[in-house]
Amino acid sequence: MATKITIPVTGMHCAACQSRVQAALAGTPGVSDSTVNLMLNNATVTYDEEIVKPAALIESIKATGYDAALPTSGTDGSAFAEQERQDRAQAIELRELTWKTGLSLVIAAIAMVLGMVAMKAAAVPWILLGLASLVVGWTGRHFYTRAWRAFRHHTADMNTLIAVGTGTAYVYSVIATVAPQFFAAHGVRPDLYYEAVAAIIGLILLGNTFEARAKRQTTAALRGLADLQPKTVRVLRDLKEVDIPVDTLERGDIFVVRPGERIAADGEVVSGASAVDESMLTGESMPVTKAKGDRVVGGTINRTGALKARATTLGEESALARIVKLMRDAQGSRAPIQNLADRVSRIFVPVVISIAIATFVAWYIASDSPIRALVAGISVLIIACPCAMGLAVPTALMVASGKGAQLGVLIKGGEALQRAHEINVVVLDKTGTVTLGRPAVVSVHVAGSPVHSPERDDISVLALAAGVEALSEHPLADAIVRAARERGLTLDKADNFESGSGIGVRGV
Repeated sequence: MATKITIPVTGMHCAACQSRVQAALAGTPGVSDSTVNLMLNNATVTYDEEIVKPAALIESIKATGYDAALPTSGTDGSAFAEQERQDRAQAIELRELTWKTGLSLVIAAIAMVLGMVAMKAAAVPWILLGLASLVVGWTGRHFYTRAWRAFRHHTADMNTLIAVGTGTAYVYSVIATVAPQFFAAHGVRPDLYYEAVAAIIGLILLGNTFEARAKRQTTAALRGLADLQPKTVRVLRDLKEVDIPVDTLERGDIFVVRPGERIAADGEVVSGASAVDESMLTGESMPVTKAKGDRVVGGTINRTGALKARATTLGEESALARIVKLMRDAQGSRAPIQNLADRVSRIFVPVVISIAIATFVAWYIASDSPIRALVAGISVLIIACPCAMGLAVPTALMVASGKGAQLGVLIKGGEALQRAHEINVVVLDKTGTVTLGRPAVVSVHVAGSPVHSPERDDISVLALAAGVEALSEHPLADAIVRAARERGLTLDKADNFESGSGIGVRGV
């Protein structure tokens, strides 16, 4: 029986990492399909539970040198909770990268200035050694630990290039600081590359910071959907209204929704009548009348009257949670073009290292100087370090699906997006859902008198109507008030305001 599971994976930082985990899962017996997403740091696997168990999938991932764990279940594993955890992790990652990037670039700038204005001072090389050691030992430490982990698993990734390139330059500079006579004996100036080490690590961290910021921005649509669910709900307990966290709401509880509030959960109206704005779900701009026996959906807005409803569908089964899950699945899906990036990234690191070795050999033969050859080989590694190849396709996929969600369009996945450029005709079954989700005033006509009558022209009528509707919460009232303000009209709010369900409003 085919089963799908999404496994959180930590430690992936480049296309080679993603490709390695992808290959390990694809080669696991019983796995029919697998998608590894570098942006979301997870792996979605379809497998036969009679052949392979989830624990075996975890071991397959760990065998590649990356960490993984079985996803949590129950309420804490809902789409809302998962999105919150992802948001917190991304916020922490962005904050840490920002600090490390700033410190590395400041140290790089100081090292460059000292190298230009005071290099002959005896203490400067030792000061630069201390500053560079701070960069290597703290801000860029994770590059070396990840490279070592990859080496222990007989693999190489972008961290390998960064660690080998900057590490060799750092060690070279340390020797030049401690024993400059060693280089002089070989006819080579004992140049220092401390500022290059700090600058390279700082610039790579800057790129990582931009990537982390992009992740935060591309999940903004998902955060917006998740925020539609209220954090608290007002329930009836012992004939009293009590506010409780929405996570503790139970099926069968009676909850109260006042005018202007979002409905906390899917349910069935047990008393009251109101107009509910369901545009976030249907796209329809007009509110839907709700009365006893009608169903309401969590995340929609109660406009006019008070409602009491019985909770029927909670957690992962709710309509809003299913939409969030659909969005997460779409952003975690795999576009066919990603296969090309994977094939390139699989050989990218070995090719770069091979070119660096070839460069070393060529320079050694040409110059007969191992030091100069080493510097040339290091230069190849340093130049090849920044690589966003593995992030290009998943980032584009997340941006597109997130932008679609902001516009009210849910996209099934990467393959649908990639094939969208082939579309020539779009057929819609209903024009009512292709809206902005709210009504708008198109034109104003005065009944019973000429449109351009000086006593009752359309502008003055709109101002009077808006003065009354400004006290109403109805979507049509909001449209009228918005139209008046867009025209720069001054609104005098009406006195003796009255609202009748189904018969409109009146005021003086």
